[in-house]
Amino acid sequence: MSIMLLAIDIGNTTMHVGVFKGQELCAIWRLATDVHKMADEYAVLLLGLLSQQGLKPSDIKHAVICSVTPPLMPTFRELCQHYFNVSPFLVEAGVKTGVNILMDNPREVGADRIANAVAGYHLYGGPLIIVDLGTATTFDVVSEKGDYLGGAIAPGIKIATEALFQRTAKLPRVDLVRPKHVIGRDTVSAMQSGIIFGYVGLIEGLVSRIRQELGGKKARVIATGGYAELLARETKVIEIVDPHLTLVGLRIIHELNPIHRGDR
Repeated sequence: MSIMLLAIDIGNTTMHVGVFKGQELCAIWRLATDVHKMADEYAVLLLGLLSQQGLKPSDIKHAVICSVTPPLMPTFRELCQHYFNVSPFLVEAGVKTGVNILMDNPREVGADRIANAVAGYHLYGGPLIIVDLGTATTFDVVSEKGDYLGGAIAPGIKIATEALFQRTAKLPRVDLVRPKHVIGRDTVSAMQSGIIFGYVGLIEGLVSRIRQELGGKKARVIATGGYAELLARETKVIEIVDPHLTLVGLRIIHELNPIHRGDR
């Protein structure tokens, strides 16, 4: 039986959890991120999900975690140690990633963005533009040689939607669904048009500018994150949607660091 790896990507709004059996991603879940939950509370959720897949805690031999929510790192370290009897490998500054980070301060780059770059280059080669459509909308650029060149960060589509509702007196909260027309005939459809098609324009515009800075090279565009499917349907710029890119990157980084892992 292949050794099983628990991979956890802790985002600001949701966390992406997966179990790898060798290189196969055999179970995937999304949980709400809540900094107030204790390790035992997350364990109840996670153990129940594992049980539904016919998995026991003892099946998990390794764990790898990346997080953009620092308060939850100790929580999940405790969870892994107490319930799975493993010390999780934390993806943070200084770990081996196989990617040369060409930033002024490489430590500023989020671990999830590096995991995306690692997986993206491993799976699709370069040059590459990775658009992560989550709480924030991030653009990460990987060169033909696999170097991480940098990128761009914009507010996420959900943040923008909530800001319209919270900072205006008369605009309602709307569902993020495609309107029938760009020209909205009522307030809700007008907001949906501005949000959905506006973010499509953001993606197309930034991809175009990034390609110009790459000297006109036809960098492939990969989308990931919770809103990738929604926006990819509206533009030909996005060539591939890979919702599990970050988890795959965590698995690859874990494999690159056998000496430093705290596995059992």
